[in-house]
Amino acid sequence: MANRLARETSPYLRQHAGNPVDWYPWGEEAFAEARRRDVPVLLSVGYSSCHWCHVMAHESFEDPDTAAVMNELFVNVKVDREERPDVDAIYMEAVQAMTGHGGWPMTVFLTPDGRPFFGGTYFPRTARGGMIAFTDLLARIAQVWRERRDDVVGQAHELTEAISRTSRLQPGEDLPGSEALRAAGAELRRQFDPEWGGFGRAPKFPQGMSLDLLLRLHVHDRSPETLEMVTTSLDAMASGGIYDHLGGGFARYSTDASWLVPHFEKMLYDQALLARVYLHAWQLTGEPRYRQVVEETVGYVLRDLRHPEGGFYSAEDADSEGVEGKFYVWTDAQIRSVLGDDADAAIEWWGVTPRGNWEGTNILWRPVRGDLIRPEVIEAARQRLFEARRVRVRPGLDDKVLTEWNGLMLATLAEAAAATGNASWLSAADANAEFLLEHLRGDGGRWMRSWQAEGGARHLAVAADYGALLDAFVRLAEATGRARWIDEARAVADGLLERFWDRECGGVFTTGDDAEPLVTRPKDLMDNATPSANSLVANGLLRLAALTGEVRYHERAETILRLLGDLVARHPTAFGHLLAAVDLLATGPTEIAVVGDRPDLLGEVRSRFLPNVVLAWGEPYDSPLWEGRTGHDGTGRAYVCRHYTCLAPVTTAEALAAQLA
Repeated sequence: MANRLARETSPYLRQHAGNPVDWYPWGEEAFAEARRRDVPVLLSVGYSSCHWCHVMAHESFEDPDTAAVMNELFVNVKVDREERPDVDAIYMEAVQAMTGHGGWPMTVFLTPDGRPFFGGTYFPRTARGGMIAFTDLLARIAQVWRERRDDVVGQAHELTEAISRTSRLQPGEDLPGSEALRAAGAELRRQFDPEWGGFGRAPKFPQGMSLDLLLRLHVHDRSPETLEMVTTSLDAMASGGIYDHLGGGFARYSTDASWLVPHFEKMLYDQALLARVYLHAWQLTGEPRYRQVVEETVGYVLRDLRHPEGGFYSAEDADSEGVEGKFYVWTDAQIRSVLGDDADAAIEWWGVTPRGNWEGTNILWRPVRGDLIRPEVIEAARQRLFEARRVRVRPGLDDKVLTEWNGLMLATLAEAAAATGNASWLSAADANAEFLLEHLRGDGGRWMRSWQAEGGARHLAVAADYGALLDAFVRLAEATGRARWIDEARAVADGLLERFWDRECGGVFTTGDDAEPLVTRPKDLMDNATPSANSLVANGLLRLAALTGEVRYHERAETILRLLGDLVARHPTAFGHLLAAVDLLATGPTEIAVVGDRPDLLGEVRSRFLPNVVLAWGEPYDSPLWEGRTGHDGTGRAYVCRHYTCLAPVTTAEALAAQLA
């Protein structure tokens, strides 16, 4: 049996290299073998920090008897959904169409030409809780394939047609506007949990994009109710166990409504999106606790998820030593052993009890919600506990560098560095951008999706990679004042529109025109745990158009909003990030150019949460914002323009503040 996965760059795939299952990576070799043997393909999709993926692996894929059945009846293909979001998206849509829900691990059965005909998520080794045993399922699928082939082929055809409809969505006549924003606010209020914050019931995900949208709405209407929804959520999350009170950063989600018990895996994209909304909340409210969360979350990424050359790793696992959460939890006795006479104050601060609050141990949390600024004695205790925790066996690290997630983090890091004046963060942002250019941009400017030290860059980048890079380079240009990053943003935008744009219906396809053909060419439309490709592209193109004056960027962004306008109006909570582009278009960007060496004027802009402002300063570049504005007289001034009209230039921070107000 060939050990094909050992040659892969994905840590997730390599985790399965020693299985008795005869795994193939995604590719033509697997489908050719399925055609030769006339058997279905068993596609298993997961990711390295997925707890239930590990459970299914231990129960089934590491079991020789189960593996023997898989090898006899199927050609087995293992996919890392983070490396191949295009493959994952197609078959996840099929599973959701069949079962009404999705998730990982994902198990899908395909014809040898790649069309899905049956699927689900986790299947246990032995039947329980109404779930069929995995080996029984395998036998039934194989029997149906042998005895009812026409039914299988018909089902595969219908499913493939169904999942192809998304890419054929037609644009509407009208652009979504302020009415869509109001509808989104009303729907978020309906779903809001007034006791614990967040939206909906457990399990609860920290929906950073929805919270950031509420902050945008508050900028417009100054509604205390809207702001309270955000502050209630941010305080509850940062006080709960979903937040790492010793090392910073957020777990992926909470298994309960009160944010106490996390699913302990930590994803790079969550740090990027949550640090961003806490940053904006700090800019709006001035509350030090929100800035502390930003500093600790960014600190976690820079300390534990950074490659020495500047790239950011993808995730940390929920498990260490095979036990979920073991790295993070404490007993009362462990804390007393580390802190001695200082233990009582820390035990009270973090809600520790002898019985524990989870499986006989304590997840650290802050019982006094929102009281996060630690007194000196508690901060000293935190540092001692953190150092004691460092000697524990760490959770597994997924050390691949994903372009999309790095772009999200880079955008946040650049914005946070500018807002706080943190020079080390700006240096880290610059190093991250240089890393991406060095390792993930291929020949001819074609970007790649994933990089790992042992194998280099693999897999063509998808539209979300380009969209995240576009926003990141624009934000980095605004943070550094370097014209180079506008040039890089233009290059990304032009490559994106050349390879991914749907010239018939508008919007961007997930895959480029140079990618391998799949059973359908999908479009990533709805915001989920991360912004969709079309949301990222719409926002990035609008901001780049405002900074450069390039009308074609603006027009393409409008086309995306026309394409999704009807969906946005009917399902606003599924388009949290796209609604930022709706707001930017409906409100119109405010363009600010600061010429000359005027850090006081820059500081006046950066101290505020101004979501629809674009900022040009430093090195001039080809743009109407720079025409006739050289600042050579040594005075330095700021120009504020809105709706194709510019106000009188100002030379004092007070005058600029008045114009911004």
